[in-house]
Amino acid sequence: MSVRPDFHQHYVRACQNLGQPENRFIAHVLQEADKNDKIWTKGITLKIAGNNRLMPVQRVTDDDLQVLVSVLQNTVFVTGLDLRFNLLTDAGVKHMATFLQENSTLRYLNLMFNDIGTSGAELIARALHRNETLVYLRMTGNKIGNKGGMFFASMLQINSTLEKLDLGDCDMGTQCLIAITTALTRNKSVKAVNLNRPLLYSQQEETTVHVAQMLKNNSSLVELHLCKHEMKNFGVERLCEALYENSSLRYLDLSCNKITCDGVKFLGELLKQNQTLEILDLSANRIEDAGAIYLSEALAWYNRTLQALSVVSNNISGKGLVALSDAMKTNMKLSYIYIWKNKFDEATCAAFSELIQTGRLKPNCTDVEPYKVDGHTDLAELSHGLKKHYYWVPSYGKETKKDANASLAIVTVSEY
Repeated sequence: MSVRPDFHQHYVRACQNLGQPENRFIAHVLQEADKNDKIWTKGITLKIAGNNRLMPVQRVTDDDLQVLVSVLQNTVFVTGLDLRFNLLTDAGVKHMATFLQENSTLRYLNLMFNDIGTSGAELIARALHRNETLVYLRMTGNKIGNKGGMFFASMLQINSTLEKLDLGDCDMGTQCLIAITTALTRNKSVKAVNLNRPLLYSQQEETTVHVAQMLKNNSSLVELHLCKHEMKNFGVERLCEALYENSSLRYLDLSCNKITCDGVKFLGELLKQNQTLEILDLSANRIEDAGAIYLSEALAWYNRTLQALSVVSNNISGKGLVALSDAMKTNMKLSYIYIWKNKFDEATCAAFSELIQTGRLKPNCTDVEPYKVDGHTDLAELSHGLKKHYYWVPSYGKETKKDANASLAIVTVSEY
């Protein structure tokens, strides 16, 4: 039987041996881990997030990380490590890369929004050439650039364990996006990938064309994020052509692009035949009433697979919003709908109030709540959505109501 670890005592000794002062936050997290009974059965995730608002935080530095990985080097009890929003640089990543090459139990690593650059990306990617355990890696918000992204593209040709890779907000460019999508054409293990907000300087949508080509051939990808890709109607048409041949993708994020009603027409035709997509995020485009009507027609009479739809901030007025509410009356599968920041009129407020009051739309499954003033029904905003806790951890602790965050309730590949 394995001996129960004493992380805190090991940490104190490691600080003394390396001549480093103790980080109070790390010490507290390790003390709590020592008390955790789940460590015997499931292993634990050490949550050392620099944006934790539940306790005083001393952000982790490169020197702190050197001590921490020396403590964790030989343990089999730690399966996850959350180091988001700390002060780690390429110098500290050297210690993490060595740890990844030698560790055989870590399945989840969150390094989002540190200060890791190109050389740090190379170290992590090369470590994953040998690592056969890590399942989920988040590099979100580290400015690894185009060269850093190329190292991950090369890694995807070799690694066969990683299932979820988040490279959003990493300043990647056209070259590495094409390389990553080319690698994903043959990679059979990755199920979710986030490529949000690359730096693209061409209007030709070459990257979208390559994503579409990948989707024609990839049969394992379940979740794909293409937020802020400057995608227009041409790109949406290419994606839809590919998705007629794809039978695995369940979550498609096209938020914050330049899609209009003409592009949504292709999506409407796709939804009439597609039997796989469960979540569609069109937030912050400009589909307007015509686009909403295209979607509502497909959802009302043909599609019985889509479970969640977000059309937040799309310049839709009452005509389009009422059409979507009517679609929910005939389509019992569509359970989550998000409509805030559109043009609500009396008919919109009445329609969604009726859906909620009759129980057709559950209060946790939308981002609006009806209220009455002087006999008139209006809608207030609720903080529910598809990516409610993508960047931050709630101040009240762990989210218990998954239906307030549709991506966790439906496509569980989003969550470690």
